[in-house]
Amino acid sequence: FSAEQEAQALRKAMKGFGTDEDAIIEILTKLNVSQRQQVLITYKSTIGRDLIDDLKSELSGNFERVIIGMMTPTTMYDVHELRRAMKGAGTDEGCLIEILASRTNEEIRRINENYKLQYGCTLEEDIVSDTSSMFRRVLVSLATGNRDEGTYVDDALAQQDAQCLYEAGEKKWGTDEVQFMAILCTRNRYHLLRVFDAYRGIANKDITDSIKSEMSGDLEDALLAVVKCMRNKPAYFAERLYKSMKGLGTDDNTLIRVMVSRSEIDMLDIRREFLTMYGKSLHSFIKGDCSGDYRKVLLRLCGG
Repeated sequence: FSAEQEAQALRKAMKGFGTDEDAIIEILTKLNVSQRQQVLITYKSTIGRDLIDDLKSELSGNFERVIIGMMTPTTMYDVHELRRAMKGAGTDEGCLIEILASRTNEEIRRINENYKLQYGCTLEEDIVSDTSSMFRRVLVSLATGNRDEGTYVDDALAQQDAQCLYEAGEKKWGTDEVQFMAILCTRNRYHLLRVFDAYRGIANKDITDSIKSEMSGDLEDALLAVVKCMRNKPAYFAERLYKSMKGLGTDDNTLIRVMVSRSEIDMLDIRREFLTMYGKSLHSFIKGDCSGDYRKVLLRLCGG
């Protein structure tokens, strides 16, 4: 890998009349995110121009958004997406839920740090001013990045947690959402998997079915996302991708964010889960749903 070579090749693809989009896709999709950062710096030092500015002036639409997303460091990409989800008209609750429910403590810690540096206020302050009631509390809890990430499972406590959830929901008239939040947002993954098993034994139904019948709206979506991420994170993202493309119209925000943010983390696993869950490959789904350079670059991120 030579950052200088790639920088020159990118300049060549954009210089003169017309842009060679295929070359840009080719160059950027074969690099990983840290190599792209090196190219960014080298481009400026050897060519004296800003690569992001050049890309923005040459590209447009969803294709541009994918490329700029790929050029953004992982944490900053999450930071920008969270901010976009809250600023401007309306709130993109799905984006807030997806990022906060699926990132590790370390990732959340870095997001918080960079968010404050970038925008001069904390992520929590923006969440508080932009959301309300119990949904707000779940997001604030997730944004602390304070989940136990150990592997220890206390069987008695798991049993007790399951009973607690049952009594806070199914067994009670009305729902004690705080109990759900306290358990689902703080316990470690292995412990929660045991809790979900125990819950099925007590309530005779899956925890997700209980959440669906006891909660509604954004709160329901947030707690379901937490459960799904605990069980199988790639399957959660496969479902996000499927829903972004199925039916009429495409939810490009979600499609782009998941493809860009997971491309180097668990895309192979997501593809496998997608095929298992929907009987069609992610590749074929993107192919049928998108077009042009946008489709080309997403298919490269998808691989296979």
